[in-house]
Formats: sequence, C-alpha cells, structure tokens
Amino acid sequence: MEQKCSAVIIGVGPERGLGATLAKYFAAKGLHVYIAGRSEDKLQQVAERIRQRGGSATTVLADATVESDVAHLFKIAQLDAYRIDIAAYNVDSNIPSPLLETDAETFTALWQQNCLGAFFFGKEAVKAMKDGQKGTLFFTGATASLRAKPPFTAFAAAKAGLRALAQGMAREFSPQGVHVVHAVIDGVIDGERAENQFPDYVKAKGKDGLLQLDAIAETYWAMHKQHPSAWTHELDLRPFKEPF
Repeated sequence: MEQKCSAVIIGVGPERGLGATLAKYFAAKGLHVYIAGRSEDKLQQVAERIRQRGGSATTVLADATVESDVAHLFKIAQLDAYRIDIAAYNVDSNIPSPLLETDAETFTALWQQNCLGAFFFGKEAVKAMKDGQKGTLFFTGATASLRAKPPFTAFAAAKAGLRALAQGMAREFSPQGVHVVHAVIDGVIDGERAENQFPDYVKAKGKDGLLQLDAIAETYWAMHKQHPSAWTHELDLRPFKEPF
C-alpha cells in the first residue's frame, strides 16, 4: 500500500493569509496538512474550512523560534505515518524601525522569527525527506531578501540570512532528492494582514497591484511538481503593475 502524503506548514495565521491558503490548496490536492502557528483559534478556523471542503488537517500549536516546538511538529507527522512531501516555512514577521531607533531586542526578534526558526524547520524537514530522496521545502522570502531599505533594515538582514540558508541547503540537499525553494514575494499580498496594517496603501494599489493568494499557492504547487531535471531554486513573484 502506498504511503499517504502530507504537507507541514508553519506560519499559519488568518484564513485570508498565505499560510492558510497554502494549507487549503495542498489539502485540495489530496495531501493531509499539518498546520502550525501561535494562535489556536486561527488554526482551528483554517482546519475547519479544510474539512468542510473534504480535506484533512491536523493543528499544532507551535512557535517557530522554539526548537522543541518545531521538532514536536514533525514528530507528530511522522508518528501518524504520513510521508512528508511538502514543508513550507511561511513565518514573515516585520517591524518598521529606523536603524538608530532599533534596539537589540527588536533586531534579535526579527532574526529569530525570519531566520533562526527557518533553520530549525529546515533541519527537521530535511531529516524527514532525505531518506526517501523526495520532497519540497519552501522558504517564503520578501523584497527585503534581496535589498535593504529603511525603515526595514533589521528585517532585511534577517530575510537575507534566510535566503543564504536556503541557498546552502539547496546546494547540500538537492543531490539527495530534496527540492529547496526560496520564493521572493516582491509586493503586497491581498490578505487580511495588509488590510489591517496599511489599508490606505492597499486601496491605492487596487486589486491589480496586489499579489493574489491563490495565484501564489498555484505557483508553489507548480514548483513542487517540477521534474528534477529542471528544478527552480529561487523565483520572484510580483504583480504585473509592480515596479522593480
């Protein structure tokens, strides 16, 4: 009997967010999804929507910056005897802070959330995938992964570290069958977070100026299905109207 497949996604928040959208998309493709985040209420809401649509999901309360939490997340999946086909690190914590106003606590927190947690997650994902020589590991990056711009210098330092981590892991583990992808989200996602944090900017951009959640998920799935003779390691996604 063929082993059942699953996806592990950390950084799942509101239903109209990228983590939740990836979970719903992968579940619709037949994978059991393990969704992890710091809000039990939000996780349950996403899981319930997945089940309503005929999918299956397990919620795991976890902080990506706590190594034992991340290890526990993957242990649950392995105890359920699912093969982990996809693992997605979708934590994206950002705090605008001019450099001279940035204290060590803020700088460290951004690095922990955007880079250190990815290190914990990536290690566990590779350990789960490499023996079977199969699986896709996604790291969600940002415009700041490629260039630093105030007042987001601390955030950019963390995202640049995430990009370097993804590059190193791709070079080390691609020959072992693990497809490591760094996706640069170069623009604003049309989701709950943006609407709450900067509604005027979202309104000014309009629908054509924002990245659509389902479109991003579709691209992630396409990369997961790539033939190993033509893997993508890094790509950037942006609205057609976004200057770059």
